[in-house]
Amino acid sequence: MEYLDFELPIKELQDQLEKCQLIGEESDVDVTQTCKKIEKKLLETKKEIYKNLTAWQRVQLSRHPDRPYTLDHIKALCGNTFLELHGDRNVKDDKAMIGGLGKIGDQTYMFIGQQKGFNTKTRQYRNFGMSNPEGYRKALRLMKSAEKFGIPVVTLIDTPGAYPGLEAEERGQGEAIARNILEMARLKVPVIAIVIGEGASGGALGIGVGDRVLMLENAWYSVISPENCSSILWRSWDQKEQAAEALKLTASDAKKLKVVDAIIKEPLGGAHADRAATFKAVKEAIEKNYEELKNLSPKDLVNQRMEKYLGMGVFKG
Repeated sequence: MEYLDFELPIKELQDQLEKCQLIGEESDVDVTQTCKKIEKKLLETKKEIYKNLTAWQRVQLSRHPDRPYTLDHIKALCGNTFLELHGDRNVKDDKAMIGGLGKIGDQTYMFIGQQKGFNTKTRQYRNFGMSNPEGYRKALRLMKSAEKFGIPVVTLIDTPGAYPGLEAEERGQGEAIARNILEMARLKVPVIAIVIGEGASGGALGIGVGDRVLMLENAWYSVISPENCSSILWRSWDQKEQAAEALKLTASDAKKLKVVDAIIKEPLGGAHADRAATFKAVKEAIEKNYEELKNLSPKDLVNQRMEKYLGMGVFKG
């Protein structure tokens, strides 16, 4: 398992525990009490570290290489019922944006989300989770198909941003994202959006408009990444921690600002520390929110969604 810089005290205790257990296995020395003491200290240290995470530390956790990505969530939620659908019927199939039909229990959902890679080869294949315009157009095509057949939509957001390359701009990146925001706002089926990792800028918003927007505890959601904000304001990445605090990008900040509707709790140590518990929490959140939305008429769904977004940013002095 990989450890982040602020997790090093945990790593040290984990190593001590493993050594202690090894001594017990390889010799006749009873080390049960010593192991228990280390385990207790390890749990206390974990609680202390994860209780007081800074905004930047949460950003680091959201990018943890062992953190579950969109396909991991879909496979855990749907098992072998997931059927991936490809292409925007115009340019090509964007590998950074995946989508398809899958079942949770007896209910079918249209799943759409950004997918990152887990090693150099797959990161390049998935374009680091940065979608091109055809990715957003593929997402829209799938959403319109779901609307046609009355299937609810679940989007899983995890992107460092939409791809900013020249060819993406030539094919209308801004228009593709804007079109998705417009069409998602008036989609006649329930839409549940979940930020599972990084929720950066328009790249996240392109699949982020929903009746319910949920966020994993250690995910982040912001107009810009801390590094890019720092490089614009201070001409260097050195102030990224300060930028992360100022951007109010954590789940609790987003909830306070009413940008998201609810926070999905993560296991102690982050989503990667106990994947099964994370998947269970996400599944329960989807089922709970769909239960609340499924009996609303298409007109009420759209009206409530519109009111929710029109009310954002309004405050009384």
